[in-house]
Amino acid sequence: MPKINGNEIRPGNVLEHNGGLWAAVKVDHVKPGKGGAFAQVEMRNLRNGSKLNERFRSADKVERVRLEQKDQQFLYESDGMLVFMDSETYEQIELPADLLGDRRPFLQDGMTIVVEFYESEALNATVPQKVTCKIVETEPVVKGQTAANSFKPAILDNGVKVMVPPFVGQDEMIVVNTETMEYSERA
Repeated sequence: MPKINGNEIRPGNVLEHNGGLWAAVKVDHVKPGKGGAFAQVEMRNLRNGSKLNERFRSADKVERVRLEQKDQQFLYESDGMLVFMDSETYEQIELPADLLGDRRPFLQDGMTIVVEFYESEALNATVPQKVTCKIVETEPVVKGQTAANSFKPAILDNGVKVMVPPFVGQDEMIVVNTETMEYSERA
């Protein structure tokens, strides 16, 4: 595995540190008036989700881990476990539902997501950035309401609440950005 200097750590990098696998969440480069510069790194453990703040000097060497990304198709959920199938080998794997966090409602039957593996252990799962959903409840369209940035609340078919523009009505399909949990466009 490649070793990188402490000042080369970027958010999203996966590091092997203190015997665990950690994802860099936030990196601040600090140059104090006295002493050498260092990187203040906030890390999240990929196995148990715990957080850690660590300082790395530029002379420190850190193991950078490359995760293998595979497309997996979502089949079903049972007892809090999500069952996925590899589209190439048809192998099935189970992942805990809380791995997706607040993006879990956007997972739809048959959806292809990206699962990151370290050796043969599945560590992380990502839903597509844009997902099409149906609005099940929102206020009716009001004619003449043309304020530039007025939004109204809407409830989607998966139970998630998002703010939508006033021209979008009930039973319409919209595209939602799963990273920001916001309305993106009409489908």
